[in-house]
Amino acid sequence: MELGVQYKRQVPAEYDLDTDNNFSKCKEFFFNNAPPDFTPPWGVSVKPICQCLWDEKDQQHYLYATLYSTTWKIPVYSAYVFHSPNIGRCDAWYIEPQLDGENEPCMRPKGRNLNIGINQALNKDYADSTGFDKGHLYPVLHTYNHLSMLATSTLTNAAPQEKCFNRVNWLEHEKAVIEDLKSCDKKAYVVTGVVPDFQIPKLNNRVTVSKFYWRATCCQKANQYIAKGYYGPDNNGISL
Repeated sequence: MELGVQYKRQVPAEYDLDTDNNFSKCKEFFFNNAPPDFTPPWGVSVKPICQCLWDEKDQQHYLYATLYSTTWKIPVYSAYVFHSPNIGRCDAWYIEPQLDGENEPCMRPKGRNLNIGINQALNKDYADSTGFDKGHLYPVLHTYNHLSMLATSTLTNAAPQEKCFNRVNWLEHEKAVIEDLKSCDKKAYVVTGVVPDFQIPKLNNRVTVSKFYWRATCCQKANQYIAKGYYGPDNNGISL
């Protein structure tokens, strides 16, 4: 089901994959065009992704940025510019063919080769999980149009999140952030990330469970830049 979004079978030259590994095509989603510094632990690989979709006119749209760990198979963080939300929700989960060697820069419902899943989580990894949702980092609640809503439901923007924490505590936090950022004078920048938990078994022996979710916001209010930070424990039912 393509939900009105068309996907290229071949990528034109002007859409070649970003090979410089530094968010060069989507730095506008970071405050001052500067991604957060992150040094992965030894043996852990990460991949910057400029999250994009094709529209009905085959135009490519960058919608946010994600630093994804192909080792942990969860995102380290996702960064986006907040807009007052005005959109419903549709859960159609995508994957990133680029992570597994396909010449396609944007997310798609599925890949075309047998390597899909080597470097990323798949829907089947969550199928038999008990107690965990696919927890969005860039949440649907913070999206503002159809494409941005669809683009949040890629598995590179999700980590295993305890169901009660996802549906109650963190959801209330996301609503509170909306009310706070509505009062910004200009653009509001948001980065949301997770901290992996190595004490809990991986989902399907592949996908690392998150221990904490965190969020940082920054915007201008009354000629001052206001920055805030939040975190919550994603630990099997213990409330914030």
